[in-house]
Amino acid sequence: MTPGRAIIVLALAVILGLPLLLGSRRDSPPPGGDALTLIVITPHVRQIQQEFADAFDRWHRREHGLPARIDYRRPGGTSEILKQLQAQFNAALASGRYDLDPEGRVILHTGAITFDAMFGGGSYDHTRLKTGDGVTITLPGATTPTPVPMSAPAGFDQRTLDEWYGDNAIGSGRLYDPDQHWLGTALSSFGIVYNRDTVQRLLGRRDLESFHDLADPRLAGWIALADPRQSGSITTTFDAILSRYGWDDGWRLLRAMCANTRYFTNSSTKPPIDVSQGEAAAGLAIDFYGRTQAQVVMRPDETPDTSRVGYADPPGAVYVDADPVSILNGAPSPDLARRFVEFCLTDEAQALWNFHATSTPAGASNPHGPDARPLGPTTHELRRMPARRDFYARYPDHLIDKVNPFDIASTTPSAGWRTAIGLMMGAFAVDNLDDIRAAWLAMHRARDRGAPADALADMERLFYAFPEPDQVARLWRSLFGDAEPRCPDAALLPFTPENYTAVRAAWRDPAILARLRIVYTSAFRENYRAILRMAEEHH
Repeated sequence: MTPGRAIIVLALAVILGLPLLLGSRRDSPPPGGDALTLIVITPHVRQIQQEFADAFDRWHRREHGLPARIDYRRPGGTSEILKQLQAQFNAALASGRYDLDPEGRVILHTGAITFDAMFGGGSYDHTRLKTGDGVTITLPGATTPTPVPMSAPAGFDQRTLDEWYGDNAIGSGRLYDPDQHWLGTALSSFGIVYNRDTVQRLLGRRDLESFHDLADPRLAGWIALADPRQSGSITTTFDAILSRYGWDDGWRLLRAMCANTRYFTNSSTKPPIDVSQGEAAAGLAIDFYGRTQAQVVMRPDETPDTSRVGYADPPGAVYVDADPVSILNGAPSPDLARRFVEFCLTDEAQALWNFHATSTPAGASNPHGPDARPLGPTTHELRRMPARRDFYARYPDHLIDKVNPFDIASTTPSAGWRTAIGLMMGAFAVDNLDDIRAAWLAMHRARDRGAPADALADMERLFYAFPEPDQVARLWRSLFGDAEPRCPDAALLPFTPENYTAVRAAWRDPAILARLRIVYTSAFRENYRAILRMAEEHH
């Protein structure tokens, strides 16, 4: 790296990191005497932070004879966290704060990074830490950059891992990284949150059970979704649906769900809130968002099955993901970080996720832990699913949510189409929301009026179609002429699973991708407006 580039990287790290270092201290408890301090970067909300900080301190005092405080830093969601980490790691590498181990791997100096651990997020995000996404260095004698992992192996023996997890599997996913760059502490599912009163009024029944329920045209304008370009969790949900039902049926289901959408939001927390207020009938949500919102509106005489807000994990179709913790490469206190990982897999920590709060009447009967205190959170019921498989067998009567994620998780692995979701859904739905809704309603009204079968078939074909090669070529010419860059041949292939790898390769060029976004959006709009004209002809 040249001196000039190093200066730029260092300046960028200061610009990105200063607000985090200063502003986020509000999330941290006050310093406590001689307490050891673990610095944790996290997307977790304050309630989770508080419960884990208090319980970790008690555990550490008992097991190691010293108090331990957690200094949390919460710059935002996982996207913001990864940007902060990338800036810090690149700055540390630019300043030479690393060594090479005997096998040539880059090991950052202790304290080269501000943070000890990343706590929370999905396995996808923590895998990006492992692979060093966005963090590279060109080593002496090398001609290409080398990715540098942002996380470090935790180093537990296999017997301990087996005791904690058993088989390293949850549906089609894993509970921990085989190299221990991340270990799951909780599990997250991605299902349906719904308003029973509104669903009853629109569909004549109180509960939703399947993702296909969200494609019912009677729910047009009543579905709340997050924009997959802004929310990693909703992208995970869409990816699971697409993989579970296959290319043709999966895309059709996503298209129909989008056509029913009331809005697309950049926050995955908004749909559960709007569903609870009756602003939407249903939406997709992470399990704990849906369950927490149901609990917020629950009356004293209600249960999760009778509250006006329900949450459903469609059995066999829901993706269940590990919510991990990772020790960071170059952490100031790697040994303390490893103790925190160990704590997260104890019964004391696992009970925090889904036991009743010990300060409530329901928590009075919680079983006791090694320190004779009742297990579970003190104040906040977190409504998350523990990661340890044996926990469900040992404490089934004490879990708030009577669901075993190991029984409901889809075993269908990701088909590898995730990178298409934001691009295509952005084009056929988010940026064409008025047109897709209008075409959807026109098509169903034409069916209700008894339009000819061949006309209905043509409308349906257009509604679910992807841009055709000649359509892409024509729109590219009309929008951009002969200006560079020209449309690559791969972008003119039919968008099919067989051609997906080749088409995706064309998206790697940012200039071409930017133009294809416009072309795809224009193509879908053409199709939707053609449906409107066809429906009008058969009015």
